[in-house]
Amino acid sequence: MFERLADLASEHQALERELSDAAVHADPERARALGRRYGELSSIVHAYQEWQQVCADEAAALELGEEDAAFAAEAGQLGLRRAELEERLQQLLVPRDSNDAKDVILEVKAGEGGEESALFAGDLLRMYLRYAERQGWKTEILDAEQSDLGGYKDVTVAVRGRADSGVWRKLKYEGGVHRVQRVPATESQGRIHTSAAGVLVLPEAEDVDVQIDPADLRIDVYRSSGPGGQSVNTTDSAVRITHLPTGTVVSMQNEKSQLQNREAGLRVLRARLLARAQEEADKEAADARRSQVRTVDRSERVRTYNFPENRISDHRVGFKAYNLDQVLDGNLDDVVAALEKADTEALLGAAGS
Repeated sequence: MFERLADLASEHQALERELSDAAVHADPERARALGRRYGELSSIVHAYQEWQQVCADEAAALELGEEDAAFAAEAGQLGLRRAELEERLQQLLVPRDSNDAKDVILEVKAGEGGEESALFAGDLLRMYLRYAERQGWKTEILDAEQSDLGGYKDVTVAVRGRADSGVWRKLKYEGGVHRVQRVPATESQGRIHTSAAGVLVLPEAEDVDVQIDPADLRIDVYRSSGPGGQSVNTTDSAVRITHLPTGTVVSMQNEKSQLQNREAGLRVLRARLLARAQEEADKEAADARRSQVRTVDRSERVRTYNFPENRISDHRVGFKAYNLDQVLDGNLDDVVAALEKADTEALLGAAGS
C-alpha cells in the first residue's frame, strides 16, 4: 500500500508542476483533466504526508520515552493517530468511480400521477438546485417542459463544480424512482395520494470521453411550444438530435436560439452515450465488486417522501429521518452520507474478499 502511496505522491508533485505552467492552460480541456486528477489525489497525498510526520514523531517519542514517561505517553497517542491515518489511507485507496470528479447532467421526469407528479418533479428540481447552491456548485437548466399548474413534466439541468467538489460522487445515488405520499393540491377531499417522479443522473461527457461523428447525427428543427401546447416562439428554434447508430434521441427547446439548443442537446447526447457505453462495459466485465447501491436498477423505487409524517426514507440503505421539510430545502447531506458509507463499505468488503 505504501509503495503505491509514494507513487501517487510523486504523480501529485508532477501534476502541480504542470498546472503551474501557463502553457498548459492554453488548452482548457487538458488543464481541466489535469486539475481533476490533481484534486482526486490531493486528499490521499495530504493524509499520506500527515502519516509520514506522525510516524517520525512517534519514533522520536518512543526513543525519548525510554528516559521520560511523558514522551512514552505521547508515543502512545501518536500510535493511535497513526492507526487512524492508516485506516483512512486504506479507505482512500479503495478503487474509486472513475466519474467521481465529473460534472452532471440531471433529468427529472414526472411519472404516473398527472399534475401531482409534475408538481412533485418541481419539488425535486428545487431540492437539487438548493442542494447545489449549498455545495457551491453552478446549475443551468438546459431544457424544461412545464405543466399547467407550474410543475415539470420533464426538466434537464447541468450541474458543475470544482474538480474536487464531487458533483457526480454526491449526486450519482439520486438516480431512480422517487415516490411521494401527500394530499395533492388538486385533492378536494383531503385524501393522501401516492405518485412518483423519475430522476436520471448522468456524468457529463467531454469531447475526449465521447467522439461523435457528425455524419451519425440527424438534426431536425421545429417550433417550440409551452404548457398546454401554445406557441412560445415564432421561429423554428427547437432542435431534435437523433444519434443514428444507437437511436438515441435528444430534444431541446429551452433557448430562443437554434444554435444554443443544438449545443445543449449535444451536451446531453454525449452524457447519454457515455452512460450507455459504461453500462455495456459493466455488463461485459460482470464486475463483482460494484456496490449494491450503485447496481440498484433504475426502475426500482429508491426513496419515499412522506409529507404527513415529515419523513424521508431511502430504501436502499434503510435510511430514515423526520426532517423532510429540510431535505426538500436542499439539506441532503445526511442521506448522501449514508449512501456514500454503504458504497464504501461494500467496496472495502469486496476488496478484502
